[in-house]
Amino acid sequence: MKVLITSGGTTEKIDSVRGITNHSTGNLGKLIAERFLAQGHEVSLVTTKQAVKPEASSLLHTYIVSTVDSLLTTMEPLVKSHDLVIHSMAVSDYTPVYMTDLDDVLSSEDLTKLLTKSNQESKISSQADYQVLFLKKTPKVISLIKQWNPDICLIGFKLLVNVSRDELFSVARASLQKNQADYILANDLNEITSKQHHAYLLSDNQISEAFTKQEIADVIYEQVTHND
Repeated sequence: MKVLITSGGTTEKIDSVRGITNHSTGNLGKLIAERFLAQGHEVSLVTTKQAVKPEASSLLHTYIVSTVDSLLTTMEPLVKSHDLVIHSMAVSDYTPVYMTDLDDVLSSEDLTKLLTKSNQESKISSQADYQVLFLKKTPKVISLIKQWNPDICLIGFKLLVNVSRDELFSVARASLQKNQADYILANDLNEITSKQHHAYLLSDNQISEAFTKQEIADVIYEQVTHND
């Protein structure tokens, strides 16, 4: 089986020295990759420079990305040539458009004009006490995967914060339908610590529960290989 795994977290540049990112370490993606590699599967890992990675292997092909745009460019051809994609990467929801002094915003008669501008400096000045950063929504990568390859098995991830199990399941099932996913790994940030990672792997007709990152990797492996 040819397995494509995304892990780590993207970073969207504000300027050449600043960016918007997240706290994803890539630990879960690493464990999932190692689980499939140990059983002789070929793994393509799309990840970031900062994320942890498995040890080098003849079965492992690593692709380094940084932004959502680079993720899209890298993933599309890979999705078309793989059997399974496990999209565990924390992808930025927004990317910077323009950063400017608060005074410029307050004095602007038409804020939409500011959205047509872009910063040209390599490093935006930090002299102002307050700055305003305009952001725009990035494409939802998971929504494109089945368009690129309708036959690929897709496992997506849904992370919420401090919600009931019913709400977590409801949002995960909505993601299943919207993105034509085969499975969604649903988890709540409040149930993730250094020693545990409580999560549920949902499909249209079943739910599997895990309590650690290693158990998540095992559950995913067992489900997709059992149904292979």
